[in-house]
Amino acid sequence: MSHMLRFDPVAVEAETGAPAPDRLISGTPEFRTWNLEEAPGGLYAGVWESTPGKWRIVYDEWEYFHILSGYSIVTEEGCEAVHLRPGDRMVLRPGFKGTWEVVETTRKDYVIRL
Repeated sequence: MSHMLRFDPVAVEAETGAPAPDRLISGTPEFRTWNLEEAPGGLYAGVWESTPGKWRIVYDEWEYFHILSGYSIVTEEGCEAVHLRPGDRMVLRPGFKGTWEVVETTRKDYVIRL
């Protein structure tokens, strides 16, 4: 077994999804997720993509992500909006509540710890 993993979404089939109907604010966003790593202890890594739309998000987990393409706006309740474009990186911590708006189809790579 190798202790390396190439971060390549071509290596796995994408899972599809969408925001829960009670969280949807606007649009009809569709998600594709390529889970590349699921490690013991609740650690996940992969690539996520969404088409345009806006929905409410609530985080119980910790997530680091890096925007690969597109344009999104993340807004924490009571805070200013953060505009995300290719090259931007962010950490969302447990307890985060706000909205995610995909303005242009957005792709990010991520690492999540439950």
